[in-house]
Amino acid sequence: MSFKIELPHVGESVTEAMIGKWLKTPGDRVEKYDPLVEVITDKVSMDVPSPATGTLTKIHVEEGETIPMGALIAEMDTEEEANSDGADSTTITQASGSPSASRIGTLVQGANVGPTGGEFVDTSLSTRETIPVTSAGSTTPGSVKRQKGFSPVVTRLATQHDVDLSLIVGTGLGGRVTKKDVLAAVSSDGSGGTLEMASVPSASDEDVIIDPTPIRRIIANHMVKSMSEIPHAWSAIEVDVTGMVEWRAANKVTFESSHGVRLTYLPITLQVVADALNSNPRINSSWSEGKIILKRAINVGVAVATDDGLVVPVVHSAAGTTLADLAGKLDGVVNRARSGSMTLDDVQGGTFTLNNTGALGSVWGGAIINHPQAAILTTEAIVKRPVVISSDGNEAVVVRSMMNICLSFDHRIVDGAEASAFLQTVKSGLEAIHLDSDLN
Repeated sequence: MSFKIELPHVGESVTEAMIGKWLKTPGDRVEKYDPLVEVITDKVSMDVPSPATGTLTKIHVEEGETIPMGALIAEMDTEEEANSDGADSTTITQASGSPSASRIGTLVQGANVGPTGGEFVDTSLSTRETIPVTSAGSTTPGSVKRQKGFSPVVTRLATQHDVDLSLIVGTGLGGRVTKKDVLAAVSSDGSGGTLEMASVPSASDEDVIIDPTPIRRIIANHMVKSMSEIPHAWSAIEVDVTGMVEWRAANKVTFESSHGVRLTYLPITLQVVADALNSNPRINSSWSEGKIILKRAINVGVAVATDDGLVVPVVHSAAGTTLADLAGKLDGVVNRARSGSMTLDDVQGGTFTLNNTGALGSVWGGAIINHPQAAILTTEAIVKRPVVISSDGNEAVVVRSMMNICLSFDHRIVDGAEASAFLQTVKSGLEAIHLDSDLN
């Protein structure tokens, strides 16, 4: 029986994925739950298991290609019965409960893919009003009015071969430039075509050329998507965290011995931020098809730098949680992120992102929003510096521990007043911590 295998959905905000590596070839016999193909998205890199036992007969998608979720990727002859409604095809997600489905490698969430059903359009490449080159190498006057968006596969090929996509007339649906069009243009240009390359920088003999990993390419594409689709705005304030610094210094030894986890500034800040989101719900939202979705759950993603790139594990139900619980959850997801052993649950459902760039020595920065969320907050390095303090009409210059915080926000959803209100709530929460505070 012919069995059609579709690309499984791995998250509500993920609309496409890249085929990293086929682990089986046509003609191979495959047991149910055997690893079949490595799939890479902005959230997860994982081995997808075979949904049935049988023989792999056809592969529809090549390695390195990016396709939408639910697309047909392969076929197999199976020994099992079809699904209950009598259809001759099924999705690979039927096997998602298998042990193999939970074997996840590096997870990446730079900027998420757009709302479910959205199409990736790389707007980083501009088009010019010029006479384009057809895929056969000839010019076609008056053919500039065509679709200006390019798929990730086309974009990558164009970058690899220094092809100006604005000069190619697509043969795909609606004039879309396809992979074959780019390859034909590359072949044509190699035999004396007229592709314009003046705008593409060239490498000298002293330069080092690095071929980005699939994960790095996905991060790059989604960063571009976030910046091109979300109208970013920024607001920053400084916070006096002297009390927080003193409280941590006085309590970290007993906290670690009592709860078995290190006490850093991150879980303290996360507790304050989560409570601030609870009282400023517009910050904990997303934009979808012209509407604002206020998220009831407060699931805070925490950006973590790893050898493979930026990952953002999610701390679920962060509001109203004790400091000990938050420290324990953070310790678990951060360790799994750095060891490449996170689960799908670790990266799904984020409603807001906290980016602790201060750990890297940064004192000010404006982060890119984690699409489709409404905002991201950076907490910068804590620096001791002189500050003017007013008390009872008297002013004095004293040394305090100061930290800058910056909110990047989607200006479709949040205005400056709402962003400032949230920042002031975070500031008040952090500055309320003192040596005698009971944060446990």
